[in-house]
Amino acid sequence: MKNTISQRVADFLKNFPPFNFLEQAEIETLAEKVSIIYKEKGAVIFEENEETHDSFYVVHKGAIELRKKSKNNILDMCDEGDIFGLRPLIAHENYKMEATAHEESILYAIPITIFKPYAIKNANVGNFVIDSFASNTHNPYSKSHSGKLYGNPFDDENNADEIIDNDNKILDLQPIKYSKKIITCSRAATAKEIAKIMTKKNVGAMLVVEDMLPIGIITDKDLRNKIVTGDHSINTTADVIMNSPVITYSKKMTITQAQMAMMKSNISHLCLTKDGTANTKAVGILSKHDVMVALGNNPAVLIKALKRVKKVKAIKPIRAKIMQLLQGYLNQNIPITLTSKIITELNDACIQRVIELSLAKMSTPPPVRFSWLALGSQGRSEQLLHTDQDNALIYEDVPEEKEEKTRKYFLELAAIVNKGLFEIGYEYCPAEMMASNPKWCLSLNQWKQTVHDWISKPGKDEVLLSFIFFDYSLSYGDQELANELADYIFGDIESNPIFYVHLVSGALQSPSPTGFFRQFLVEQDGAHKDFFDVKRRALMPLADAARVLILSHRIKGISNTPERFEKLAELEPQNKELYLSCAYSYKALLKFRTKQGLLHHDSGQFIELEALTKLEKVKLKATFKTIKELQEVISMRFNPGKINI
Repeated sequence: MKNTISQRVADFLKNFPPFNFLEQAEIETLAEKVSIIYKEKGAVIFEENEETHDSFYVVHKGAIELRKKSKNNILDMCDEGDIFGLRPLIAHENYKMEATAHEESILYAIPITIFKPYAIKNANVGNFVIDSFASNTHNPYSKSHSGKLYGNPFDDENNADEIIDNDNKILDLQPIKYSKKIITCSRAATAKEIAKIMTKKNVGAMLVVEDMLPIGIITDKDLRNKIVTGDHSINTTADVIMNSPVITYSKKMTITQAQMAMMKSNISHLCLTKDGTANTKAVGILSKHDVMVALGNNPAVLIKALKRVKKVKAIKPIRAKIMQLLQGYLNQNIPITLTSKIITELNDACIQRVIELSLAKMSTPPPVRFSWLALGSQGRSEQLLHTDQDNALIYEDVPEEKEEKTRKYFLELAAIVNKGLFEIGYEYCPAEMMASNPKWCLSLNQWKQTVHDWISKPGKDEVLLSFIFFDYSLSYGDQELANELADYIFGDIESNPIFYVHLVSGALQSPSPTGFFRQFLVEQDGAHKDFFDVKRRALMPLADAARVLILSHRIKGISNTPERFEKLAELEPQNKELYLSCAYSYKALLKFRTKQGLLHHDSGQFIELEALTKLEKVKLKATFKTIKELQEVISMRFNPGKINI
């Protein structure tokens, strides 16, 4: 009769080097000599400079920290299947670092006297030991991660310049060269004065500033269209003819972003500021000529193609090209932050074109102003793959006698748009959170009342509905309507502070990614049984927490999850390290999901763990470490245990 415990040990060891080089019978013999050790979190396995034990260790469950006491920082982290404590045994020297349990762990202790004969007899096992000396890491088959904590999970957002090397430059991702020669005037300057200065300085645009901040811009085209035509006199002041509010961007934008920004807003000049908003001083002006000089083949070609299509079905092949572009960016390890921005702009352009073509099908123009909002992941600029659509429509308030007719018009329009989005690859939302649903197509006042009900009487369903509505962006239409609703939402939240606690309770409902001994928690039934849900168990807890925290600071205009964490790092220096870790983890998880989705031609939400390599599993677990700590922070801050929802 087989020893079931040693058989389980053998079944585990055979999956990891160097044991996978042994014959099954050899592994089973070795497994019979293995001791199983349990260590609580923080327990020491061996001290720095301590004499070596008679065994080395393999992590079965949990994680082990290796650190130098003098530096007091983690030099390496051993995860499931990793070996540690072998090198000193082979070299006959004391331990060079301390090993402690990062969390409760189960270890396999393998006697060196039992293992050594296999290293001598089996060349592959012997090479593993030799390589471990050369690489000084617990897994020499992962040399790129030597001496690093899990290596760099998925990518390195901070090394974009190194990723795009001189031999393989992607022109459309290169930083744009802009003019630092900024010519400004006050709102009281006349058109005649402005024209003279622009001629003398040989520039095509004049920035209008107030308190050193940009409030508008006047281009030579404006002077032609508004002054030379006779519509205004040459003594007209800048505040009358300027384009305002001025559209601002960060000076770090790329060639692609610059051209798409100009096409999107139909402008020829961009104002670049320190932080990309009109709240900081201008640092440069970028003209269409600057872009054209630097431009090569890039995603802007797809934007042009979208503008030319006459039928919705012609957009679908363009979306396929966008996915090809996404795959190319991932293959070349372009930072996910930049990739997300470009793909989001392209997806937004697809949605805008569907709406434009849908409006053309209507018998009359819109009776009043309206806003089409993208919700959820698309609203957060995080929807890279083909997933379902989440959207809403706001239309301007009308007198009661016109309400029914106005509502009927926009519901008809929304139905055409939702159908068009379905035709180009956006599945219908299973929960019907779409503008064609009367609940998601409302006038401004009706939306205010709906949101007020969510905030003032928050039950479980209302909290979940509010989650998706707080993450929105304007896809098409009137910005003022969206802004007015946003202002109302924040004002209503301030009047109902208890709502934060309900939001926290909702955020903490997200299931944990791992269970006892850091095992992945998989789906227990249904179509995705035994698959890992990376959306619900990893991405959502981070997105929900970021939303709650950013709302508590009354910050508007930031819906992207990593950007929310980066802003929180500024607002709460005491938690800076945690928030930046959360931002990094979210980017890594988003990239991982996107890669899985492209690989399997689906949304990437459900992952077959058996298909992952050990290294991929380790990297996934590395991103989970921030989730528990983050949830503890918001739980302590808002104390949701005081109420039940």
